[in-house]
Amino acid sequence: MKLDAKVPEGRLEDKWRNYQVQSQLINPANKKKLNVIVVGSGLAGAGAASTLAELGYDVKCFCYQDSARRAHSVAAQGGINAAKNYQHDGDSVWRMFHDTLKGGDFRSREANTYRLAELSAPLIDHYVQQGVPFAREYGGTLVNRSFGGVQVQRTFYARGQTGQQLLMAAYAQLYKMVRAKKVEMFPRSEMLDLVVINGNAKGIVVRDLITGELKRYAADAVVLATGGYSRVFRLSTLAIGCNGSALWKAHKKGAFFAAPSFTQIHPTALPQSSEAQSKLTLMSESLRNDGRIWVPKQQGDTRKANDIPEHERDYYLERRYPSFGNLAPRDIASRAAKERIDAGYGVGRLKNAVYLDFRHAIEKFGIQTIKDRYGNLFAMYKKITGIDAYQEPMQISPAAHFSMGGLWVDYELMTTIPGLYAVGECNFSDHGANRLGANSLLQASVDGYFILPNTINNYLANALREDHPTTEHPAFEEAENEVRSSINRVLAVNGTKTVDHFHRELGKIMWQECAMSRNKEGLQKAIEQIKTVRDAFWNDVKVTGSSNELNTELEKALRLADFIELGILMCTDALQRDESCGAHFREEFQTADGEAVRVDEDYSYVSAWEYNAGDFKLHKEALAFEYIQPSVRSYK
Repeated sequence: MKLDAKVPEGRLEDKWRNYQVQSQLINPANKKKLNVIVVGSGLAGAGAASTLAELGYDVKCFCYQDSARRAHSVAAQGGINAAKNYQHDGDSVWRMFHDTLKGGDFRSREANTYRLAELSAPLIDHYVQQGVPFAREYGGTLVNRSFGGVQVQRTFYARGQTGQQLLMAAYAQLYKMVRAKKVEMFPRSEMLDLVVINGNAKGIVVRDLITGELKRYAADAVVLATGGYSRVFRLSTLAIGCNGSALWKAHKKGAFFAAPSFTQIHPTALPQSSEAQSKLTLMSESLRNDGRIWVPKQQGDTRKANDIPEHERDYYLERRYPSFGNLAPRDIASRAAKERIDAGYGVGRLKNAVYLDFRHAIEKFGIQTIKDRYGNLFAMYKKITGIDAYQEPMQISPAAHFSMGGLWVDYELMTTIPGLYAVGECNFSDHGANRLGANSLLQASVDGYFILPNTINNYLANALREDHPTTEHPAFEEAENEVRSSINRVLAVNGTKTVDHFHRELGKIMWQECAMSRNKEGLQKAIEQIKTVRDAFWNDVKVTGSSNELNTELEKALRLADFIELGILMCTDALQRDESCGAHFREEFQTADGEAVRVDEDYSYVSAWEYNAGDFKLHKEALAFEYIQPSVRSYK
């Protein structure tokens, strides 16, 4: 199958406008005849559902949480990027495009990346009009701060709760449409399969998480906005419920999975404290804007942080990357922290952390300024650790975070299954091999509010001439039977070990062999180890309760079955890419001083995998760079 990205003709800055001019239109009366399913209610899902409803489509929106307000977009607190150049520091759409392309180590599509930067400015105006309380200067102008990987200030923020404020605005728009009866909301519903009829996505099968009942829903198009899959590592910054099951079900029905091994390790999470821990807590990257990261110069130093004099501290990011310092991109900052920890310079009870110190910022700006910028983050840190970070440094550590990989989509955000769209973190389109901080809220928002509502018309215009699907179609019966069979299979095992036991085993393998650094031998070993975990899971997992009730153990088991298969694909993808790029760091491909070595002549493509009955088949979308030539990604 040849992958057609559908990139429009014309100059880079004209492509999106050219696309909109040439796209098909549907008159308002006909839009009322068309049905769209949106799975997910975060920024991408709520934005898409509310905007499509405003346009006149009949929309059904599903989420597994008890309220759309609990979507995981709430966790991205540091800020949202936009090329407004309010600071007059040389920013522009072009510079933001360049920073994002370079930050992703030249493994993303130029046209999609430029569109992300282009739509960033109107998005801020959009949110201001919705009432988002962005931070402002004394005179009323919106204020910006810096994030990793850039040398300008383009990040808009609302203290340390930006994601929460944006989600509240999106939630308000969504429920405005719910009250207007233009969106029907289905909380506590989990998609367990995609229904494909004559090669087109035409509906989903969901499980009511309260009653356990399986239900069918038909539509003319399906939009997935279900977030990322980094819970495959088990310990991650993601909420416990975050999962990749919707993506995996779509993948098994024919949607190609792109660059699954491109998963980001965030440099500023709280360190793991015990084996029993179920998740890690993210401390916003915005803290690196004023905090300085260091470790003691003496290995195994047991002194308290404040007892270590200045000349015995190693501000290693400032030492290694003087141009960017503490604002080096996430992948570089995470690997640098791991290197120091592995070399014996780690701090904390388990020696698995580094310090993030605000002493100098407080001395320079005053404690009230720091409280105004990050107060809720400091409060959260104290609540969890008992430590007052105004008085002594925070302890931070790298943790699994964002997934740049996801379902392959073209310029229209449509997958390889016609009628199936993927928006936000669950697609692969804008970030390449590494995401710059504060671009996640941006991508989710522009995908849902601005891009999808302009591209879905091209598909739905043709759907008007076709018969509308109903849930009585045999494909729905077949999909529901497949789901019921999977549920019955996992319940029938009735083994001796919990779901969490097997997830812990999978997570250890993935973190050791397919996280911050990888190598050929380790990846080959990991694939065999995961297959062993898979066999043990299906022979010895114990899932209590039944399918006809609220059963969180069953939910976890079904999701873990998907994670196990996804883990194999992630390692397979990492194994075939003999280069280091962004978050994909192959130990065989590095410079003498430990920097990544790309191999553009062989790997300048997006890897798109076909499920192929579990024997994954690789397809390649060649990446052409017409406007910015790939260069050595240096932040020194």
